[in-house]
Amino acid sequence: MDKEDQIIEELEKIRALLEPKPLPPAPPAPKGFIKGFESFISTYKVMGLAVAFIIGLYLGALVQALVTDLIMPIIQFATHGTVWENIDFGPFRVGDFAGSLLTFFIILIVVFIMIKMTSKMGIK
Repeated sequence: MDKEDQIIEELEKIRALLEPKPLPPAPPAPKGFIKGFESFISTYKVMGLAVAFIIGLYLGALVQALVTDLIMPIIQFATHGTVWENIDFGPFRVGDFAGSLLTFFIILIVVFIMIKMTSKMGIK
């Protein structure tokens, strides 16, 4: 075989790899309402999504309580008794925004730590 034949053979192999493969036929739709509902729940993993949503809600509430009840009183003590929620600049409630911003960053840190821990355990 000469060099041109080898190149043509390699190009034919590449072409065969790039040609679209036929898709397998879709599974038949389940019959009946109950079977369809079970298929929906298992296919779209609805229960896992619901559990994650509920845990996320309560995690947010927990972090909000951490900021409101533990961190902001320390800041209030450091600012000599100024109530942080009442810090205003004109019509802007800067203190309330600062509390919400701090809550957001703490939630980010907690989620980051949870993702790192689960990825070390091999959970994706």
